[in-house]
Amino acid sequence: MRLRAGDSRAMKDFYAQYGGRLMALCTRYVGNDEDAKDVLQDSVMKMLTHVADFDYRGEGSLMAWATRIVVNQSLAFLRSRHREQLLLSWRLPDEAEDPDPDIDDVPPEVLHRLVSQLPVGYRTVLNLYIFEERSHSEIGQLLGIKPDTSASQLHRAKNQLAKWIRQYRKTRGIR
Repeated sequence: MRLRAGDSRAMKDFYAQYGGRLMALCTRYVGNDEDAKDVLQDSVMKMLTHVADFDYRGEGSLMAWATRIVVNQSLAFLRSRHREQLLLSWRLPDEAEDPDPDIDDVPPEVLHRLVSQLPVGYRTVLNLYIFEERSHSEIGQLLGIKPDTSASQLHRAKNQLAKWIRQYRKTRGIR
């Protein structure tokens, strides 16, 4: 594998192919572009220094490995910068009537923006549960919180998103 051999062109090719998706993943967790760029840079450095540990298991395994590194680096960043926010259970009112609204008419960039506006703890639990398909027990272990706190954070994140989606639809005249 060219990456293992230290081929700089292979790393450029890898970044050209996967950099955008990995940056979007960082942004989804970290919330702002500047911090996401730092996390992505740290992730790429970790990939370069640990490429010998990568075990090719077929198509998609390189992206899966890179994704795991980016998620772990994002979580490490959040733990170091936002520890208290990850541990808190925010007390936003549970106002949503439908915590799982239909999102077919909401553009992906709007959903991304809404998710990025969630408090750090909500956003982190939502990402781990929805996109990484982690259980509340696993999320609790990763973040140092109780599984019940993870479930509560997810519930509140969904309620907040549902509220914002209803407001978005109302301003666009969508029912």
